[in-house]
Amino acid sequence: MQKTLKKARWFTIFVVPTLLAFLASFLAPFLMGIYLSFCKFTTVTNARWVGVDNYLRVFTDPGGDFVRALSFTALFTVVSVVTVNLFAFALALLLTRGLRGTNLFRTVFFMPNLIGGIVLGYIWQIIINGVLLGFGVDITFDAKYGFWGLVVLMNWQLIGYMMIIYVAGLQNVPPELIEAAEIDGASGWQTLIHVTLPNVMPSVTICTFLTLTNSFKLFDQNLALTGGAPGKQTAMLALDIYNTFYKRTGWEGVGQAKAVLFFLMVGAIAFIQLRLTRSKEVEN
Repeated sequence: MQKTLKKARWFTIFVVPTLLAFLASFLAPFLMGIYLSFCKFTTVTNARWVGVDNYLRVFTDPGGDFVRALSFTALFTVVSVVTVNLFAFALALLLTRGLRGTNLFRTVFFMPNLIGGIVLGYIWQIIINGVLLGFGVDITFDAKYGFWGLVVLMNWQLIGYMMIIYVAGLQNVPPELIEAAEIDGASGWQTLIHVTLPNVMPSVTICTFLTLTNSFKLFDQNLALTGGAPGKQTAMLALDIYNTFYKRTGWEGVGQAKAVLFFLMVGAIAFIQLRLTRSKEVEN
């Protein structure tokens, strides 16, 4: 009895404040957001139930903003996930070979991840425009400039972070497996594919999840780098939701419906990715 009371006391001290903060700052607004996606409103106090009208307007909008943003975001995500993970894994391989100055390189490559998204967006806008102005255009001249600008920015920001995770995974590969493969006459490529990669799959799972979700949720960089220009062609889903909610009078409920759909899509895609990559992991 005394032990139970002691546990209850510590639960009250350490868990209850965090639980209340979670309920107040996350769960309650989340549930309210779902409710508001079925309402027409300008503030929470004047919400009027309209059923699924907001969700229908998402896909019947004459401008087709949501569908365009979805296709742009999907393409950007595929390219970013592949490039970020390939470059990060290649750097991790180089930095686990005992080269001189390895710790310095790890620090330098990781530093871009510490810079805020808005700042990064404006920095890369200046850099890219500085290059493009030599051709008489800027990053908003054509959607392809904005697309590849976002890809470069995303790679520059995330490669160092993902590299650290891959380095940790590579350092945990049992050296006896590598030695056994070499004794059996396996080439460097065969060792990488059949020994190293299967043992690094937990790191692949984490890095793929992080790059996938970060790419889909990209907002700050998109807002600062292109702002969706030209003509909303480079607006990603998060920016489209922001524009719908704050810049289109009477569309607040539609913006909220887009946010709910956005959450469901990202959650479903992340869940599928985790299931697929975890199924490839091997037990040590």
